[in-house]
Amino acid sequence: MRNVTVNQNDSSQRLDKFLLKYMNIPQSMLYKSLRKNCVRVNGKHVKDGKYMLKAGDELSLYFKDEFFKNSDSFKAGNTNIDIVYEDENILLINKPSGIVVHSDDKGTSDTLLSRMQSYLYEKGEYNPEEEHSFSPAFCNRLDRNTSGIIIGAKNAVSLRTVNEKIRNREIKKIYMCIVDGILTKGGTLSAHLERKEKKVSVTDTQTDNSKIVKLNYMPLAAKNNKTLLEVELGTGRTHQIRAQMSHIGHPLSGDKKYGSYENAKMQLTSYKLIFDFKSDAGVLNYLTGKEFSIDVPFAKQFSAIKS
Repeated sequence: MRNVTVNQNDSSQRLDKFLLKYMNIPQSMLYKSLRKNCVRVNGKHVKDGKYMLKAGDELSLYFKDEFFKNSDSFKAGNTNIDIVYEDENILLINKPSGIVVHSDDKGTSDTLLSRMQSYLYEKGEYNPEEEHSFSPAFCNRLDRNTSGIIIGAKNAVSLRTVNEKIRNREIKKIYMCIVDGILTKGGTLSAHLERKEKKVSVTDTQTDNSKIVKLNYMPLAAKNNKTLLEVELGTGRTHQIRAQMSHIGHPLSGDKKYGSYENAKMQLTSYKLIFDFKSDAGVLNYLTGKEFSIDVPFAKQFSAIKS
């Protein structure tokens, strides 16, 4: 048996969701245990996993020790991150190309997530031993070879809020990239994207497993059969920009996976974020209307090249 006091990061979530994160227990066994009164909240048996936790709730969990996770699993490591902006709730980090955000199927341990968590641990803003179900996390993701701004949340309420704002399209994500071929005017692309095993496919018509993808693009400069583009995402799908630009015959230069024949390094950067909140953002209301951007070296180099 173990007693747990719900903290602020644990609150405002369902009891069953909390327990699945806090424990190593199959979902079916958890719900069976709830029905058998293995969980008490403030001294009372609770059978309904939908119970919403509140800060200060006292949980009594009648399970064998083997079902509880080891709190000593976190080990601080590399803290090298390029911070664009930081406050008590969020971090904006400039992710370099070549580093993965989360551990991949190769078991990569030096991830951007581990670096952010180690950084916050060293600052004293993250103590794994005091957390039951939360750890600092990213609200969006970028592919290994994509660089630029990524949003990290220091607490659970900020993570939920930013994720909701991203879903509601209240945070604008703007990219720069170099594509093959010459584009002289901007446009809007709308298509259907379906994930395959190692890449995605884009079609003009809907398929059983496809999802709608949208983006706007605007040429900034063009020369030597290449175009520097600014792209604003209307949706955020895996490889979306790469696949949609390839679909119209302008793959990212050097992106062999999606049809480029150029012997070049693919250039794609999430260079600007705009917090365009249309509704209440709670603890993050102070970010309403804020805009953050980074320099894009490849854009400056491209503009400096004579045609």
